[in-house]
Amino acid sequence: MEEHGIKDKILNGAAELFLKYGVRSISMDDIARHLTVSKKTLYQHFEDKEDLVTLASEFQIEKSKKQYEALTVSATNAIDELARISVCLKNDAAEMNHSLLFDLQKYHPKAWGVWIEHKNKFIRDSVVRNLRQGIEEGYYRPEIDPEVMAVMRIETIPVAFDIRVFPKDKFNLAEVQLQLFDHFVYGICTDKGRKLYQKYKEVTQQTTTLNIL
Repeated sequence: MEEHGIKDKILNGAAELFLKYGVRSISMDDIARHLTVSKKTLYQHFEDKEDLVTLASEFQIEKSKKQYEALTVSATNAIDELARISVCLKNDAAEMNHSLLFDLQKYHPKAWGVWIEHKNKFIRDSVVRNLRQGIEEGYYRPEIDPEVMAVMRIETIPVAFDIRVFPKDKFNLAEVQLQLFDHFVYGICTDKGRKLYQKYKEVTQQTTTLNIL
């Protein structure tokens, strides 16, 4: 039990560093210092950095899946779910380094494969389900194809991380992700859906303001 706890602590701590600083700039020494453990302890649980990056990616994805699954269960309708997702999306992107996906794709193919599978399976299926639900509820336009729209949506996610498209000295990652998400939502909604989404967003903004005050 103790060994399992140490491994989870390492995975969680490594994932936090990777999200904040990217993967390439973080060494095993950095992770050891961050967690106040020895490098020997790291290598007792992981073969090398590639192994740690891959398992930390899986660990973080599982955390994210649980978060979004709980969000789906608590949502009262398809629009409510999207409004809640927009808040999570903005918060997650605010803590994420622009170089994260680029680092995984270029230097850690196994971890990149884990993320791609998550994107193309879990996220895609979640979007398709939400779209079908929203059409049935009358909030989304009935003529849209959920499969096509789901692919379009998930393919815009990595675009926001591409510094060639959105240079980090000009664009804020969280704002870019939110702009792309809102563009998608307003494009699929009926008038009824747009009004309800806007209402949820206003409530969220008021709540955020009150929390700041």
